[in-house]
Amino acid sequence: MFNFLDRRQFLAAGAAMLSQPVLGQTRNELVRSITKEALWRNRDGKRVTWFHPRACMLPCKSGVPIALMTLQTIGGSDYFGPVHWSMSENLGGNWTDPHPIPALGRVPVPDHDGLQAGVCDVVPQYHAQTNTVLAMGHAVFYRGPHFARGDQLARYPVYVVRKQDGSWSERKRLKWDDPRGSFIYTNNCGQRVILPDGDIMLAFTFGDKPTHRSVAGVRCAFDGETLRIKQVGPALEHPHKRGLLEPSLTRFGERFYLTMRAEDNRGYVSVSDDGLHWNNKIPWAWDDGTPLTMSSTQQHWLAHSDGLFLVYTRKDSSNSNVIRWRSPLFMAQVNPKTLHLIRGTERVVLPLAGDGVNDPGHVALMGNFNVTNASRDESWVTVGEWMPRDNARGDVLLSRIRWAMPNRLL
Repeated sequence: MFNFLDRRQFLAAGAAMLSQPVLGQTRNELVRSITKEALWRNRDGKRVTWFHPRACMLPCKSGVPIALMTLQTIGGSDYFGPVHWSMSENLGGNWTDPHPIPALGRVPVPDHDGLQAGVCDVVPQYHAQTNTVLAMGHAVFYRGPHFARGDQLARYPVYVVRKQDGSWSERKRLKWDDPRGSFIYTNNCGQRVILPDGDIMLAFTFGDKPTHRSVAGVRCAFDGETLRIKQVGPALEHPHKRGLLEPSLTRFGERFYLTMRAEDNRGYVSVSDDGLHWNNKIPWAWDDGTPLTMSSTQQHWLAHSDGLFLVYTRKDSSNSNVIRWRSPLFMAQVNPKTLHLIRGTERVVLPLAGDGVNDPGHVALMGNFNVTNASRDESWVTVGEWMPRDNARGDVLLSRIRWAMPNRLL
């Protein structure tokens, strides 16, 4: 059993979050270095390809936080194996062998011969107020060795809870009885914010048909066992193809920030004072107003006490023929007032491997990634490579972003 801090000590340590963030540091002042390493390898196809690697940090009396990661195998487009977990006690230097989470495997769907319900897009998060980990994803349906495209049922959020003794709860559903989400409602792959009182802010993408999904802020109560919706805010809409997808939420200073995937070669951002009522969305753009060209790929926040950053993919001269420009991964600092990216701060977090112009079929895609503040001095971007034209091969990569000054958000 791991030696966790008392939850009250951990909450007290979070008082440093009250310092006021500032804008003005350049990438040379905030980012000391960015390095890349492989955690699990399968470029040669001799093992399995792990996907959706997402980590959270658990406090420990040793002073070195314990990293808990969820991940699952991938065998084809939207075709995932059971969800597993792995741990590291030395800031990601070594990881335990992945073990399945019993409640996040596949189960038969009653009255649907041969159809199975699985789980994907899981994001774990430590909840200090209850000393538990909430791992949240959404339901997905399979028929045989394939994603069930012809009879995919309504999709919804599911979660499990990991207690201090290491045990996992049964699979639970986050219930939302609103007809607007009758086709789908989910927080898949989304970042969430834990409030001081233990409530959790997140965002749903939802719709009653396959197209034109909306996004709304959601406030939930969590008691260490059950997640329950308390409030859902007004929706942001985008009537183009599937609409707004995979929303991620963060808090920086006194405001909430929301980033959303779309299918019009743009990503979108909005800001809110309460996480429920959002300003009109605007497309991601550089500080000179030029919009970024993106293609239906998620973006995630990287919050440092002295600056807010976005991690993302975009079209670039090096990746012009890569599927959805899903490599490399970039990061840039956000101006929290204008919601523009500061072009002079852009860095490559994980570089493109291969030739994205003349041989794009052999470039590993990195569109499904996660961001973790691992310590005051270091943040991580984790991703499972996927090479769809090479039998779904790929490595699990970790990018270490080392800060030049401590992150007081931790």
